[in-house]
Amino acid sequence: MQPENSNGNSSRTLKRGDRIEHTALAEHGVKPLQITIISGLSGSGKSTAMRALEDSGFYCIDNMPAILIPTFIELCQHSTGGLSRVAIAVDIRGKEFLEDFQKVIQDLRGKGHEIKILFLESSNEVLIRRYSETRRSHPVEKEQGITLPDAVKEERGEMAFLREIADEVIDTSDLNVHQLRGIIMERLMTSPAKGMKATLLSFGYSYGLPVEADIVMDVRLLPNPFFIRELRGLTGKDKKVRDYVLKQKETTEFLHRFSEMIEYLIPLYEKEGKSYLTIAIGCTGGKHRSVVITEHLASMVGQQGKEVTVRHRDIERG
Repeated sequence: MQPENSNGNSSRTLKRGDRIEHTALAEHGVKPLQITIISGLSGSGKSTAMRALEDSGFYCIDNMPAILIPTFIELCQHSTGGLSRVAIAVDIRGKEFLEDFQKVIQDLRGKGHEIKILFLESSNEVLIRRYSETRRSHPVEKEQGITLPDAVKEERGEMAFLREIADEVIDTSDLNVHQLRGIIMERLMTSPAKGMKATLLSFGYSYGLPVEADIVMDVRLLPNPFFIRELRGLTGKDKKVRDYVLKQKETTEFLHRFSEMIEYLIPLYEKEGKSYLTIAIGCTGGKHRSVVITEHLASMVGQQGKEVTVRHRDIERG
């Protein structure tokens, strides 16, 4: 993945999940638009996300100042081409206009437009490596004349409010361009499903916590197949490992209690207005116990009528 160029005035600060019901556009015979805002840190993959949307029929605009977005949306509504889906990249390059962003989004939602904000980020170490490998200047580094590490930290602070109001935060640290493209297509190009979409993610604590997770559960307390010689080289997708983990008394009790908690929490997240929920299950290496538990919980959540995606972040490591 290559890096790309890279206090509102409203009376109330927007929060993630805020939705404003309004029929002003429909009452005047004007069809609301599907507006996707791609934002995030420089080098986190915004260009890849925008290309994926453009290839899928979105009309895409890069680095548009926030104060010009309402005018652009109005032009789209009256275009002869019948534009209905647009994507706009908003990032640190438009720093002087970012303070207008929250009010602009609130006003557009108030007019009935469907708006989804995706925020892409990566760890500082990954962002520094990506820029160092390509020998390109970070926009903050170039503007302020500071070092690359300081520029990455400075941008993260400047963009924190946008991360806070985003509908979804995607960490691209461990994703290549193809994986990121797949996630963008999954999130934005599928037909709307009823209720919240859930991602069940297995991971290994040895490789760090997944920052995109809403709920993290540690299953290192369960008996470890790694210490069984014939199971060590297998993964949680193999029947022998799955049978070993699931037959343990601790696993049975854990699944019963944790499943009850998830069943209780999902409706509360939906009531809050959350569109996506990421549940991360971790063990030491991310190959055995977490994979088994993740697959089992995904089946349980799917039985509740939710759209479920399963990812095993670290299953191929080690």
